[in-house]
Amino acid sequence: MYLDGKRVLLAGATGLAGRSILRHLLAHCPRTRIRAVFHEKTRDVERDRRLEYVRADLCQLRDCRRAVKGCDSVFMAAAQTGGAQTAVREPWRQVTDNAVMNAHIFQACHDMGVRRVVCVGSATLYQPQEGLVREEDLKLDCDPYPAYFGIGWVTRFVEKLCRFWHEKTGLDVVLARCANIYGPFARFDPARANFIPALVRKAVDKQDPFEVWGSADVARDVIYADDFASAIVAMMNAAAIRFDAFNVGSGKAVTVGDVVTWALGSAGHTPRRIVYLEDKPVTIRSRVLDITKAMRLLDWKPQVGPEEGIAKTVAWWQQNRRHWKR
Repeated sequence: MYLDGKRVLLAGATGLAGRSILRHLLAHCPRTRIRAVFHEKTRDVERDRRLEYVRADLCQLRDCRRAVKGCDSVFMAAAQTGGAQTAVREPWRQVTDNAVMNAHIFQACHDMGVRRVVCVGSATLYQPQEGLVREEDLKLDCDPYPAYFGIGWVTRFVEKLCRFWHEKTGLDVVLARCANIYGPFARFDPARANFIPALVRKAVDKQDPFEVWGSADVARDVIYADDFASAIVAMMNAAAIRFDAFNVGSGKAVTVGDVVTWALGSAGHTPRRIVYLEDKPVTIRSRVLDITKAMRLLDWKPQVGPEEGIAKTVAWWQQNRRHWKR
């Protein structure tokens, strides 16, 4: 196992993606030492003798160099993220910082002698193709879906940046094109939450009428946080892969109506009326990631189905909503 005995940097350690990777490393990689980078105030942090927390602003090259110094490899899971509201109303929030952070991290990796990076990206880079999407389907001569125009092109830029550093310096880079990640420790702030935590919060709050952004038949690929983390760690451990990109999702379509049903059922809430607000900002109507390549080359597959994952998320939010402010 590549990670055995290594010191790794985990950038974005207190976000949903980073925290999921951190918990997986602590549970399954007993000889791996972890330097966990955070920017904003940490909340409910993990504690372990193998774990060191470092505060850094990844938009500053000096902080990036300080963070990666002495590390063998890097999980780049830091990102400025948001849901459909952010993508439509404030798309710039996901553009500048993400471009700068990734550019600085890769420069710092080169400067400090890091040899391997797993870069967490998203499926927003794909063109407006509905149905099953494979890695080789990416068409750079076609813009991403309009609602994803900014973050989609930044994600494409980051992938080209990764290829540049690999080809010019020999840095190993493995890229993840991720579906919607959900689960405990997600952002439940109504203004910035992705659609599953937003619906979970409304269900637990017993909202009635129960308002849903978009149509019931909008279909998306979603992945539970634990399954996402196991895929990312498998990418790092696949040392024979020097440069490649993988879709990371469930490989199955889940409709918004399904999520509503499961969230309401798990929360024990039966609203008198469910209202689908089809005039609200939405994104692509139907997309599923083909995860065959990851399953074949990484010996990985998702373990938690969406109904079970949403039940786990509801239970966690019920227990933590009074102090979880993210």
